[in-house]
Amino acid sequence: MTISFEGRVAIVTGAGGGLGRAYALELARRGAKVVVNDLGGARDGTGHSDAAIAVVEEIRAGGGEATPDGGSVTDPDHMEAMVGKAKADWGGVHILINNAGILRDKSFAKMEMSDFRAVVDVHLIGSAICTKVVWETMREQAYGRILMTASSTGLYGNFGQANYGAAKLGLVGLARTLALEGARHNVRVNTIAPTAATRMTEDLFPAELLERFKPELVAPAALYLVSEDAPTGTILGAGAGVVQAAHITLTRGVALPEPTPESVAAHWAAIVDRDGEIVPQSGAEQAMTIMQRLQGG
Repeated sequence: MTISFEGRVAIVTGAGGGLGRAYALELARRGAKVVVNDLGGARDGTGHSDAAIAVVEEIRAGGGEATPDGGSVTDPDHMEAMVGKAKADWGGVHILINNAGILRDKSFAKMEMSDFRAVVDVHLIGSAICTKVVWETMREQAYGRILMTASSTGLYGNFGQANYGAAKLGLVGLARTLALEGARHNVRVNTIAPTAATRMTEDLFPAELLERFKPELVAPAALYLVSEDAPTGTILGAGAGVVQAAHITLTRGVALPEPTPESVAAHWAAIVDRDGEIVPQSGAEQAMTIMQRLQGG
């Protein structure tokens, strides 16, 4: 089976380089019309450049169809205009890959709240803004594929990235909720946690691993998650050609004979015992499992 994006219109944010560029090029190669969005700023979000134009020229040189957009994902009016232009030019928007991001790494003790807000604003709020401006279009046309970009930092933590981790796990919660809300309108929402050597991570990778962790090796997982037969509510890790599934699990828990802090301490081993743990499909399942334990299940 060949996965094609013929007749689809895709928006990829942060597509002026790295992962976003890889996604945009492959979507175009497989037939999608692509809006290449990128403010073109530095890694910390400052400045501006014409990075999006260079990628559009690359797509057009390969026979594809694309248009550049240099707006910030944090600007609701500009994002609304970007979507409006795509709809006017191409008739709709079928795919959104929220990839734009910045880094302002510091230990939490040294981090200014302005740096915390800036990172959350681009990654989490920016993704919410872009998703909001395509949401009604996707619902009305009964077709939409949205991909959020999380991170192993959001899922598991990483020293010096409190702002980034908070934003990235927030995106998981956003995606899981929108997957539920979009289901009856054929709007599927997934999350990818990529590992790749890009401008964002280039100083973290030894030189000998740069080629092995090329952004192009994450693109297959990303494109599957925005394809017609994509799942929904899934979290995939991807890097160097390896694709993994991540899950947020819940242990069976313990019905405490006496709910006190001392009782929690006394039953700690049983509380964290992962035997029989589940992967809830919605937040309501936590309350359901509590009721089951109270009833002796």
